[in-house]
Amino acid sequence: MLKPAEFDPVDTTGNAGLDNVLGGGLTRNRLYLLEGNPGTGKTTIALQFLMQGVRLGEKALYVSMSETKEELEATARSHGWDISSIEIHEMASVHDFVESDQRQSLLYSSDLELDETTESIFNRVRETKPNRFVIDSLSEFQLLAQGSVRYRRQLLTLKHFLSRQNTTVLLLDDMTADLKDRTIHSIAHGVIHLEELSPVYGAERRRLRIVKYRGMRFRGGYHDFAIKQGGISVYPRLIAGEHRRTTGSDLILSGIGGLDKLLGGGIERTSSLLLTGPSGSGKTLLALQYAMAALRRGEKVAAYIFDEDVEALKKRALLIGLDFSSAIEDGRLILEGVDAAELTPGEFTYEVRDQVESNGATTVIIDSLNGYQQAMPEEQFLLLHLHELLVYLNRQGATAIMTLAQSGLVSEDLKSDVTVTFVSDTIILLRFFEAAGQVLKAISIVKKRSGHHEATIRELKIQDSGVHVGEVMTQFNGLLGNIPVFTGAQDELLKS
Repeated sequence: MLKPAEFDPVDTTGNAGLDNVLGGGLTRNRLYLLEGNPGTGKTTIALQFLMQGVRLGEKALYVSMSETKEELEATARSHGWDISSIEIHEMASVHDFVESDQRQSLLYSSDLELDETTESIFNRVRETKPNRFVIDSLSEFQLLAQGSVRYRRQLLTLKHFLSRQNTTVLLLDDMTADLKDRTIHSIAHGVIHLEELSPVYGAERRRLRIVKYRGMRFRGGYHDFAIKQGGISVYPRLIAGEHRRTTGSDLILSGIGGLDKLLGGGIERTSSLLLTGPSGSGKTLLALQYAMAALRRGEKVAAYIFDEDVEALKKRALLIGLDFSSAIEDGRLILEGVDAAELTPGEFTYEVRDQVESNGATTVIIDSLNGYQQAMPEEQFLLLHLHELLVYLNRQGATAIMTLAQSGLVSEDLKSDVTVTFVSDTIILLRFFEAAGQVLKAISIVKKRSGHHEATIRELKIQDSGVHVGEVMTQFNGLLGNIPVFTGAQDELLKS
């Protein structure tokens, strides 16, 4: 965990995820820039920042140059917030200023010189003496300045005045003015950049990064976030190396005797298991067998289902004797359907971490990586996310079980759009093959990093009584290529 310097007290932002990214919060009595296009969540973060100050008994001031007080209150109500304790200085029309007897000064920025606008803000700060202060937005200042030299001079004047007021300042910039003018970047103590991405299909994605933060260690790179009812949820990028490594590892069993024998006794806890093969070959049901085995050991399981309706999956599992209803009811099993079109990888990682750290899950199932990839089409970044997640689970003493569907059914050149075999500790390969007028399944272990495993190929049967792994199939050659050649006696063909 990154920590701020001991001699620099910080103001928490009211957002735990953002505080984590910032290394604790915002250094007190400094000026910060929060920038992003309209709709990226600047106002929501700013209101969270001010409300946190109110909760701590501090004075909070919001100067709005682009939104009315009613619009701000409507935004707050949409999140279930009461912002009546926040002082709002609304820059409205000059006529309102003349006629109004309200407590706020009402001005209209485009009808006044920049100096007068700035002086109005200074007066409100002197009257309020806020501990936390927000100005929304700098685009109005930039338009009034009508030039970079005057704009910079006015910002320096603003900064020098506020530096003597013992207030932490958050300046919002909607980036609708001159995008090439980065004057404020050099003046601000820290810069937080928000952006919104629009995929071809699915909901918009939002992420943030800290562009600069003087004198503080912060969590670099992009961090996913979402605007939800109740505020902004920030999902800090996972850095597995920050987490304590778990020592010692025992073997865990699937509960299927033939499979455990094939694996040389089981798979190591803290390892990752990949079940790969064509659609319908039994990958999901094998993963659920490991889930049931963990539950019978008294452990907790978190299973994330990308490709199938959860209710349909529970019914399908019940057909082979896997009843998860009681485990779901008492919270030992979290069986969650995931909509890849609505998910960001950062949010998914956060959900997994929460189940491991807060709920004590020791087995995490991802079914499937094909669906997970839809949340992040760029494969190289998927691998980085997945690698960090697997290393994290390893350090937490948890087992990761993943499924990966290969395109095609019985072709000789089955392929996958996701290349993750090198990040998996153990790989179980499933195949269809045809023999004696039947479509049958074969199972084999093609990789196991630690410990012994059989190099044989066995028959896999999924029946009402459960999943069974049969004897070694010595009568065939070429099973993995789906063009088997029968070499045994006809009367012993697939003998049970």
